[in-house]
Amino acid sequence: MSEPKVVCVVTGMIEEKCYVVFLPEREDCLVIDPGDEPGKILHAIGGRKIAAILLTHGHFDHIGAAGALMKPETPLLIHEADRGMPTDPILNVSWMTGSAGTYPAPTGTFRDGDILRYAGLELKVLHTPGHTPGSSCFELGNLLFTGDTVMSGGAGYGRTDLPGGNDGEMYASLKKLRPMMTDHTIYGGHG
Repeated sequence: MSEPKVVCVVTGMIEEKCYVVFLPEREDCLVIDPGDEPGKILHAIGGRKIAAILLTHGHFDHIGAAGALMKPETPLLIHEADRGMPTDPILNVSWMTGSAGTYPAPTGTFRDGDILRYAGLELKVLHTPGHTPGSSCFELGNLLFTGDTVMSGGAGYGRTDLPGGNDGEMYASLKKLRPMMTDHTIYGGHG
C-alpha cells in the first residue's frame, strides 16, 4: 500500500481548508471539512468516489459544500457533541454572514478514540473541544487534520468566543496535542 495523498482545497470567503485524502491506487477518497465551492472540491477529487465526509466541527465554513458533494449513501460524520450544529444557524454561526444557513444533518457520529475506516485509510479520532464542544482532530499515521483546533503549521488556534467555545477546554486540547506538534504534519482549518 502506498502513502496517502492529501490535496488541500482553499474555499470560501474566509479561506477554509478542505482536504481530499486518498491512496493513489484506489478509486475512492475521504473529504474532510468541505466548506464551500463544491466545484473546486470535485475538481480535486478527480472522479474518485467519496467514501465519506468527515467534519472536524460544525461551523458553516467547514460544512457548507457537504450537501452538494453527498449522494444518498455518502456517510457524513461529526463528533456527537456537534451533531445538531449543521442544521442550526445559531450554532453553525452562519448568521455571521447575514444568512441563516442550514446544512445536511450528519448520518453518523464519532467519539474520542474511534477509528474511522474509509477508502482504505484508518483515522483515529482525537476529541479536542474548545472551539466547539465536539471539535475533533483526525490522526492518519504522522498526519494530523486539526480543523480549527490548531491552524496550519501550528500557527495559532481557533476562536473560543463563539457559541459552545470554551477557553479552558481549548487549553486542555492544545496540551493534549502538544506532543504531536513536532512529529506530525499539521493540516489545519485555516492559515
